[in-house]
Amino acid sequence: MRIGEPAAQAGMTRDTIRFYEKVGLVAGRRPANGYRGFPPETVAWLHHVRTARTLGFPPAEIARHGEKPNDAPDAAEALSALLEEKVQVADARMAELTARVGTGCPLRATGQAGRS
Repeated sequence: MRIGEPAAQAGMTRDTIRFYEKVGLVAGRRPANGYRGFPPETVAWLHHVRTARTLGFPPAEIARHGEKPNDAPDAAEALSALLEEKVQVADARMAELTARVGTGCPLRATGQAGRS
């Protein structure tokens, strides 16, 4: 498939797919005609990438969990594990924020306010 087909089927732009190719999330092939070609399973992978991005996963983190279209987690268990990891990170951030409530500006406490 040329780049326009997976882009249309996945509901994203060609530029987005080019970006994902640049960062290593998808791999296109360039035959003799010079056009990018993508295997059909790329569409399912792009749907996975799009969902993961919507849920807050950066491209590097998505790549860590699967670097090829065939690596996309299709089982609910695999997706649940990824989401649980994201929830743990969010919980840790919330605990840190909660601990700081009422402590005032951390810059003022160290005498750094107003300095540039």
